[in-house]
Amino acid sequence: MATNKKPGNWKKRTLGVRAGTMRSPFQETSEALYMTSGYAYESPEEAQGRFTGEIEGYQYSRYGNPTVTMFETRMAALEGASVAQATATGMAAVSAVFLSGLKTGDHVVAAKAMFGSCLHVVEKILPRFGITYTLVDGTDNAAWKAAMKPETRMLFLETPSNPTLSIVDIKAVSKIADDAGALVMVDNAFASPALQRPMEFGAHIVVHSSTKYIDGQGRAMGGVILCRQDFFDNHLQVFIRNTGPSISPFNAWLHLKSLETLDLRMKAHGENAARVADFLGSHKKIKKVLYPFRDDHPQTKLARAQMDNGGGMVAFEVDGGKAGAFRLGNALKLIDVCNNLGDAKSLITHPETTTHQKLTAEARAELGVTAGLLRLSVGLEDADDLCEDLDQALKAI
Repeated sequence: MATNKKPGNWKKRTLGVRAGTMRSPFQETSEALYMTSGYAYESPEEAQGRFTGEIEGYQYSRYGNPTVTMFETRMAALEGASVAQATATGMAAVSAVFLSGLKTGDHVVAAKAMFGSCLHVVEKILPRFGITYTLVDGTDNAAWKAAMKPETRMLFLETPSNPTLSIVDIKAVSKIADDAGALVMVDNAFASPALQRPMEFGAHIVVHSSTKYIDGQGRAMGGVILCRQDFFDNHLQVFIRNTGPSISPFNAWLHLKSLETLDLRMKAHGENAARVADFLGSHKKIKKVLYPFRDDHPQTKLARAQMDNGGGMVAFEVDGGKAGAFRLGNALKLIDVCNNLGDAKSLITHPETTTHQKLTAEARAELGVTAGLLRLSVGLEDADDLCEDLDQALKAI
């Protein structure tokens, strides 16, 4: 199998199209989909050599697959990582990092503003294995430092966060971790490597739900872990191989092909979201709009320092609490009510009753997840149509 030219100073749009491509002797221009679970060997000696690592080659698609390798190599190039490991879902990626990199007696510091399933892993699953945690206001650098203990081994954050789009200073938090000999894991799903590359600011590990913007069309589940070679060799690889949260070759192929348009799509998502956020910000029935590149976002300066544009996510609060939010959702004619995000189609959800419904009322209040808050994943439709749909739906409140 031939590999194309290796990246030199290729820009990210070129990396998204070309990085990691391997061609069979047929010299196909579209990356091949290898739907196989196993691989044949020329001899028992070759099989032995592959399992010992003396001979390069694939053994079993739970361990590695050519299509998956292309996806992983391209993601690593886009994020600027030494190595990537694809997983079945984004939560499989987050869980694999925690469970492979931590042991009984270790301590985790995590930002409070995070996806509900991530919070469940930190609060409910890790303690079962004797791993303790401290939750902090991710926007407060002093809080991160104060939460550190001698046994702290990992810091975890989302930026922008789900659903309130708070921004964490990746460089500052990474410095705190470095000083303590700990690792920083950043969930980069909302921005994608097209808009934000946390390793450029000192992060050690980056995770994605590739189900979201990397796929970009709401088709297939997937996740990716980007890390240094030593973490992969000493912790992650053996965990993945033996526990099996592997991505299917078909899903990896879909996400690989989507990377070809990631840079273009994220630019368009950002342009549309900025238009929609400005429209909502001027509407009398909107109490608050949260969008990282709006001047009224409390951390817009930091967002602009870390991100190439504001991304495709907008959060806003309507009058009337839950009843008002539901009336708006029921009145929408174009935008779909859906808890997924990152699709070409615009999707809206009510976090209090969906993604964050398992949190206590006090925890939601602390995060700013109010009864009237809505999270909008702005798609690739015409921005004028989206604003018109929101305008007519707001009349129902």
